Amino acid sequence: MLHGYAPALLEGLGLTLAVALASLLIAGVLGLACASARLARSRVLRGTAATYTTLVRGVPDLVLMLLVFYGGQMALNAVALRLGHEEFIDVDPFVAGVLTIGFVFGAYFAETFRGAFLALPAGQREAGLACGMGRMTVLRRIELPQMLRHALPALSNNWLVLVKSTAIVSVIGLNDVMLKAGQAAGSTREPFVFYGAAALLYLAVTGASELGFKLLDRRLQLGVRTQRL
Repeated sequence: MLHGYAPALLEGLGLTLAVALASLLIAGVLGLACASARLARSRVLRGTAATYTTLVRGVPDLVLMLLVFYGGQMALNAVALRLGHEEFIDVDPFVAGVLTIGFVFGAYFAETFRGAFLALPAGQREAGLACGMGRMTVLRRIELPQMLRHALPALSNNWLVLVKSTAIVSVIGLNDVMLKAGQAAGSTREPFVFYGAAALLYLAVTGASELGFKLLDRRLQLGVRTQRL
């Protein structure tokens, strides 16, 4: 049915997952840093973080991808030429894709983490500091575990959107599942079959992800008293 293109689609799926996981790592780190800045006392930090989240969430992902890959490449080569480097610098599509998606979803993760931190009782931080814990110890042992429980529903949704957003890396030539499906569809003139197969692969990933998040949610809810209406 797939005319021998199944291995190519699975190879593209592997690259898609690699992009998604690497982007998730960048988005998580950037989101935590930005959420901390949004909650800081410094107006400069709060203003910078707010500007970042507002601008990034207001610009389409595809625009940022093209801007980073093509515009960033031109700017990098212009700077390199001024520094005396005459050879053309070619930006790797994988690096450009991961950085762009991580940068974009860092803004969404920041708002998720900020809301989760605000949901924690302030007295717990004060109690930890009063017991002699440092700020980083309080963050690591008291705030982060509870924050993750509050943030998990939004994080799971952001992850599912991130996985689907990896499809835009095909426009910069990265051999992900969408590019593989497009090549197969062009060769066989059966676009419905191969784009449908790509859709099923994305659906399999999101379905497995939802199951994993449900198991993680059960784990995080252990020992938590819930109110029954």
